[in-house]
Amino acid sequence: MDALVGGLTQVFTFPAFALMLLGIVIGFLVGILPGLGGPTALALMLPFIFEMEPVEAFAFLLGMAAVTATTGDITSVLFGVPGEGTSAATVIDGRAMARRGQAGRALGAALMSSLVGAILGAFLLAASVPIIRPLVLTFETPELFALALLGLTFVAALSGRNLFKGVIAAGLGLMIATVGLDPQSATQRYTFGELRLWDGVGLVPAVVGLYAIPEVIDLWARGATTMHTTTEKISGVWQGVKDTFAHWGVTVRCSVIGMGIGVLPGMGAAIAQWVAYAHAQQSAKDKSEFGKGDVRGVLGPGAANNSGLGGSLIPAVAFGVPGSVTTAILLGAFIIQGLQPGPAMLRGDNLEITFSLVWIIVVANIITVGACLLFIDKVAKIAYAPVAYLVPAILLMVLLGGYAERNAVFDIGTTFVFGLLGLAMLHLDWPRPPLLLGLVLGPLIERNLFISHSLYGVDFITRPIVVIVLVSAVLMLLLPVVRQLLAKRFGIKEDTLVSDET
Repeated sequence: MDALVGGLTQVFTFPAFALMLLGIVIGFLVGILPGLGGPTALALMLPFIFEMEPVEAFAFLLGMAAVTATTGDITSVLFGVPGEGTSAATVIDGRAMARRGQAGRALGAALMSSLVGAILGAFLLAASVPIIRPLVLTFETPELFALALLGLTFVAALSGRNLFKGVIAAGLGLMIATVGLDPQSATQRYTFGELRLWDGVGLVPAVVGLYAIPEVIDLWARGATTMHTTTEKISGVWQGVKDTFAHWGVTVRCSVIGMGIGVLPGMGAAIAQWVAYAHAQQSAKDKSEFGKGDVRGVLGPGAANNSGLGGSLIPAVAFGVPGSVTTAILLGAFIIQGLQPGPAMLRGDNLEITFSLVWIIVVANIITVGACLLFIDKVAKIAYAPVAYLVPAILLMVLLGGYAERNAVFDIGTTFVFGLLGLAMLHLDWPRPPLLLGLVLGPLIERNLFISHSLYGVDFITRPIVVIVLVSAVLMLLLPVVRQLLAKRFGIKEDTLVSDET
């Protein structure tokens, strides 16, 4: 309880609270502009956290990540274009309600259900700490190695339907992670005699290039503005807020679905939203209005999207296992801040930092939803921002991002190399998340494997928890089969269960 209160206090200190507000504003813009996406925004902002304290850095980044799904629902309802891949299911009934003159009601329902889902997901994260803390504190390097290896098998979930391409991409990420001096013997690996590669490939230039540059090019190619439609004055928002509590059961159950799927690394909000929508439809006595403008079809995905963030942070914070692009980038932020996800985050002063993540999600969503409800007409106009203004600003942030990690012009070149790689992967339909997963997990796997072998020899593989985790890794490779069963069970095209954000 002391750590929980301490975490809340840290969020409201200066400049942490001011940075969270700044992150909320950026997340606001990103969520409502179709095509950018939360991971892109996080990648762009990652270089700016080097001089921040941990709570300040996570207030900035997590405040941004917490609101993108919420504001992404706005364009899903108004224009039928998801601001985020995780807002796609909201289009079905949200856009139908807008066509019937109920856009305000749909937005009110989406925003309030998102707030409820976010709060429930955040407190699941808080409630899980006393349960997982004794388990995690028993983990040593063999168990951490096995967990990192388990994280690598999530490539099956991050690869869509083409596991072969995903495995190759993850292997490429692992290979790039080995560039530099061997940490044990100081032997040069893949440096090609280049002194500036002795420290390896910078994580920030790689992430920024891989995700931001393809999005900038896509925005430039799209045309004059991000949207080409006008919208009338929005009314009926508070009726949608009332609907959230009138259908309280749907909202809570779909929040639990989002939390449950969020805890499972590799599943993600892209799947949670469709499972929640299917549940809202199947649990309704009268299903005739679904697809034609049923408010329950908005409440389900809205609640599931936001509750998943709190759930997905549980394996990332407790075990250092990123299960989605967003948590992989946040894991990179932990490393930049000198924090080691795992047992270290559940003891001492770091426990307050862990609980501050809970409060950041809650406070950020309360502020965002409140602002949206009060200024929804003005907020919607952001979607008409001219691309001619957006592209130069984003490109400048890309260049700054590549340079800022090590203040090296060489890293700007690295950023563009990864940008070309990301663009090629995007157009050739190769998944980018597995490459990022390999890049982030590579050093963790190598370090823990070396220490485990030095301390225990090959016998470390026979430790009980290691065996359990490795068996789980094998089961994770079967996840594509599970996805096919989900698609068949809920009558959804399998393509809708797979996205770059999954």
